[in-house]
Amino acid sequence: MSNIHQSAEKVAAHILGFPRIGARRELKFAQEQFWRGEIGEAELVTVGKTLRRTHWQWQREAGLDVVTVGDFAWYDQLLGAAVLLGSVPARFGFDAKTLTLAQYFELARGNAAQPAMEMTKWFDTNYHYLVPELDAKTTFDGGVDWLFHEVEEALTQGHQVKVVLPGPLTFLWLSKAKQAGYDKLALLPALLQAYTRVIDRLAALKVQWLQLDEPALALDLPQAWLDACQPAYDALAARGVSLLLATYFDDVSAHAGLIKRLPVQGVHLDLVRAPQQLQAFVDGWHSEKVLSLGVINGRNVWVSDLNAILATLRPLAERLGERLWLSASCSLLHVPVDLAQESKLDGELQAWLAFARQKLAELSVLKGALNGADVQAALAANAQAIASRKTSPRIHNPAVSDRVAALTLADSRRHSPFAERQAAQRARFNLPLLPTTTIGSFPQTAEIRAARAAFKRGELSAAAYEAAMKAEIALVVHKQDELGLDVPVHGEAERNDMVEYFGEQLSGYAFSEYGWVQSYGSRCVKPPLLFGDVARPQAMTVAWSRYAQSLTTKPMKGMLTGPVTILQWSFVRDDQPRETTCLQIALAIRDEVCDLENAGIGIIQIDEPAFREGLPLKRAEWAAYLEWAGRAFRVSASGVADATQIHTHMCYSEFNDILPAIAAMDADVITIETSRSDMELLEAFGEFHYPNEIGPGVYDIHSPRVPPVAEMLRLIAKALEVIPADRLWINPDCGLKTRGWPETESALANMLDATRQARAALIEGRKLVVDAAAATPVAAGACACSGH
Repeated sequence: MSNIHQSAEKVAAHILGFPRIGARRELKFAQEQFWRGEIGEAELVTVGKTLRRTHWQWQREAGLDVVTVGDFAWYDQLLGAAVLLGSVPARFGFDAKTLTLAQYFELARGNAAQPAMEMTKWFDTNYHYLVPELDAKTTFDGGVDWLFHEVEEALTQGHQVKVVLPGPLTFLWLSKAKQAGYDKLALLPALLQAYTRVIDRLAALKVQWLQLDEPALALDLPQAWLDACQPAYDALAARGVSLLLATYFDDVSAHAGLIKRLPVQGVHLDLVRAPQQLQAFVDGWHSEKVLSLGVINGRNVWVSDLNAILATLRPLAERLGERLWLSASCSLLHVPVDLAQESKLDGELQAWLAFARQKLAELSVLKGALNGADVQAALAANAQAIASRKTSPRIHNPAVSDRVAALTLADSRRHSPFAERQAAQRARFNLPLLPTTTIGSFPQTAEIRAARAAFKRGELSAAAYEAAMKAEIALVVHKQDELGLDVPVHGEAERNDMVEYFGEQLSGYAFSEYGWVQSYGSRCVKPPLLFGDVARPQAMTVAWSRYAQSLTTKPMKGMLTGPVTILQWSFVRDDQPRETTCLQIALAIRDEVCDLENAGIGIIQIDEPAFREGLPLKRAEWAAYLEWAGRAFRVSASGVADATQIHTHMCYSEFNDILPAIAAMDADVITIETSRSDMELLEAFGEFHYPNEIGPGVYDIHSPRVPPVAEMLRLIAKALEVIPADRLWINPDCGLKTRGWPETESALANMLDATRQARAALIEGRKLVVDAAAATPVAAGACACSGH
């Protein structure tokens, strides 16, 4: 066993990973400057080096025994692993060994000739990873040397280094076979050869430990994949670097026997998500192997109860000695960077919180306590914070609890079945065949952000801010009318974020200034702090929607975020069941839905992009989650009349295995992301005979690329193969907040042109014919740049 200790201390501490965006989102801003051509690659590289140096120094100052290298990524860790191993999609024509940063970003964001790589959720988090593309011709011949350069940086700075990479089974499991029926497990031998080459280079650099993340082991893996685990790790063993197999996000005790037999020098367990698994590993634990315990929550921001954790750890420390390592449950990628820079949170609430840097300090206290250091003052302060949170009158609102307890079955059902609602809605709105809409947001320009910031700073009066937002709404409505969209939206100019905006107007929430978390690429979100019972003091969106409706004769769609998504994308209190908190939010949204209806808004979208994200990793736990999550959505949506049309939206998730639950949500219309998967996701809806109306996205809004008319027409044609025309809507994949106006208008114009062509074909009773050359997916080498 390689010893990472630099002193006589017994118990060690480390982390699985640290946020890479920077305390003030330095990486985000540098990335976007690079994409706009405002800085070059050298300047961007300098920002990355500065952030890594800072984060490593923080780990060292906290007394961690190693710094973690390899958790930094320019866009995504799966993409980073792919370009390290040499697995770059052949359709781009790039050489992985000479890949530039500009080409790397084209893989993630697409270019004029190629759509971006597919993106989906990282297990049950709101982080999105880029899906490696595999087929029978895929090779892993090695790629960029960026990881090794980072190792050299850390070593030069005098750090003890532990490198982290996605484990081979998880990398392969999360990749996507681009050939129907191809068994991607067949690529494991070639992939393992690539891993051994990486390990050999790390050994040459004198790296002691390599952490291989295998969260896929927490899933219900097929037996063939479990059978591949032992030979895979046999192939990686005894190459001069000690291996730490890291599992997280759920219980892996079902595989305890297998994991304990693997030729690795250590195993990491997530004891926050699954404390019950500890005993299965402690019993019979190898006398020379490290057991790393994730005892600090890597996915939430509440202070850990250090005294309670120590009660569990003390007997283990006596038993394991230097073989016990302490860590966070998972990478700290999922929490904000540093609480110390917050100045507006009140003292009581701030005492309840720990961001990434504070979690390093918590690990330091635990390590110190187990190694005999005097940390009594820190433990006393921690105990006081825990007690304060438990007894604070800010947490509980009896009126909210009573309302949740009074909910009945009727509160989660629409008045009539879908067929009757559909008839009433068609009579009311008289929409054309293949109605067009967008998902809700329009470009958040620099002017919008500047006005909002000035208003928050008190430099812009409420009246002036309202006038500025109304001017933006009028612009958006006018542009939609000019383009010819059938169901417009008001564009959400007044909203900073689809969850934060609502949380700011609900009781039970608080907000940080710099609590940013990476969602994907340069996209960061600032999750609200949901610390108490939730209620809606007053209407949140009605005035804006009513104003937007006054500007057009078309039906204006009201835009809300659903209860499950507000729950999932907040840092949620951990002192009551999530189901209870979700129902509290559902009742608040229900009040808003009813107020919108009373204000004359007849189409209301309740977004639930996080519905699939909340699904437990174990199938045995799915039914319970889907029951309460679906109930919460229905509670939010079921207070309206039949002629009011309820939409929902979901994106970047695999829906196939939960389609019955999605259908049970009973939204009149669902819009989904499908363009990056080339409508593959829609096929499951067709096979399932999804009963209500559906709008599959026909272009990817996460890329600056403007797809041509023929490409969108081809996707519409594919959609019509599985969804009847009278139940099909046409829309983009997601909201347009992150896009600029020129590309937005061009893409929507192309979408509407494609829709008109499809309508004409349907009305005339002829087969929709698509120009095969123009509409061939770019993976086949066709140019996809738009001349429209």
